[in-house]
Amino acid sequence: MRVFLCLAMLIALCVNICPAVAGEYPDHPVTLLTMTKPGAQIDLLTRALAERMKNILGQPVLVSNKPGGSHGSVMASELAASAKDGYTLGVSATGAFTYSPHVVHTSYKLDDFVYLTLLGLNQSGIICAPDRPWNTLKDAFAWAKKEGKGLTYMFQGSDDRDALKRIAEKEGVKLSLMPSTGGPSIIAAVMGGHADIGHTGAILFDYVASKKIKCIAASTPVRLTELPDVPTLREQGWDESVEMYVVLAAPKGLPDEVRQRLSTVVATVQANTEFTSFVTGKLHMRAVPAGSEEAQKYMQTASERFAKQNGK
Repeated sequence: MRVFLCLAMLIALCVNICPAVAGEYPDHPVTLLTMTKPGAQIDLLTRALAERMKNILGQPVLVSNKPGGSHGSVMASELAASAKDGYTLGVSATGAFTYSPHVVHTSYKLDDFVYLTLLGLNQSGIICAPDRPWNTLKDAFAWAKKEGKGLTYMFQGSDDRDALKRIAEKEGVKLSLMPSTGGPSIIAAVMGGHADIGHTGAILFDYVASKKIKCIAASTPVRLTELPDVPTLREQGWDESVEMYVVLAAPKGLPDEVRQRLSTVVATVQANTEFTSFVTGKLHMRAVPAGSEEAQKYMQTASERFAKQNGK
């Protein structure tokens, strides 16, 4: 009888303890999907985040590159279809969630995800060759109207393309659009005189510093940290911006304990001065408010604005 009582107590103890141990998150590697090819700015940010998450979680955090689609929609589609267990997360430009569902067909919508934190604002601007007689984008449009000419614009994505189309229409200037293969191709086209103006990310800072190009508008909601004298699109008279925020997302439906654990982890990472210095210094991103509440609020507001812009 004493043996049976001991066995019963042991079984009861296992029933009470083992599920907690078995369910402890994480007990195997976590994957971070990212929207860009290896070596791109968001990829570098993702790898820096993965390294610091690994040290806190005690499990490998693997980066998987999923480029393609509209602003990262390929990556977002895979993330939406992933298990809701916290073992697959995604790092992407916010446009994959706030903009793309309003302009192209996607297999997901904004509410299919939980947004754990914003990671940074990828700074960007409108550029031209240094010998152009313009100091602002407003100057460029005024010049085009006076000379009776159009402007050739090399765009990076559908959001900056559409923003400049709306501006050109308001200014009454014909805008010829040129697609690009990324920032370096835009820099080369502008420097070579093949495009009058173009839109690039933080790659522009080094070229402006060496006087190889000129930045005539900050396309972000706020001025650029390294070019504080360059006015934004809004400051030049248009209610437009290209909001290249970067967000950490997960499929909606995470268990509460997993979400809380991840929130604690990302808060610890973003409080690390070495990490923030890498984001703002090495990657030239602007620091942003951290945390899920701020991220959720921004994503909802931006999605509503883009829906309105696109007649949804």
